[in-house]
Amino acid sequence: MATAIQTIPLKTIKGEDSSLADYAGKVLLLVNVASKCGLTPQYTALEKLYEDYKDKGFAVLGFPANNFGAQEPGTDSEIVEFCTTNFGVAFPMFSKISVKGEDQHPLYRELTTSYPTATAKNDDFRKRLEGYGMKQEKPSDVFWNFEKFLIAKDGTIANRFAPDVTPNDPIVIAAIDAELAK
Repeated sequence: MATAIQTIPLKTIKGEDSSLADYAGKVLLLVNVASKCGLTPQYTALEKLYEDYKDKGFAVLGFPANNFGAQEPGTDSEIVEFCTTNFGVAFPMFSKISVKGEDQHPLYRELTTSYPTATAKNDDFRKRLEGYGMKQEKPSDVFWNFEKFLIAKDGTIANRFAPDVTPNDPIVIAAIDAELAK
């Protein structure tokens, strides 16, 4: 039986119909990505993670979003070009969506409602952004680009990582390994 997040309609970055049900039985790392963010170099670690684990039942799924500082202004085709040219991204990417606010995509509404708190390294990143006037409207909101949701094989949300927790951080790797071992 599919979970609520697996039934939400999605569009791939190429415009094809999709959903997380297409990845049923796999461990997934969903990431809201942006091309013009100080964290954009995380694409390199995301791609390496994908390459290292894709044959073990794992996938990274990228969701471009322009919710933070207009750091993803491009069209889907411009995003594809940027990601492949600059970072060699081969992991699945989806059409640009909104991850917070009144136009929040249903996937992110379900993710943030079901798993409202992200694991963070410390409060430094949050404090630095708050110093620039960036604040969450709701405590469960995605805080910034490159926040990560770990989805278990059964389609449930296993963890959530703050933007400053990089894809190759030992806590992310340990969480992925634990989910793959189940």
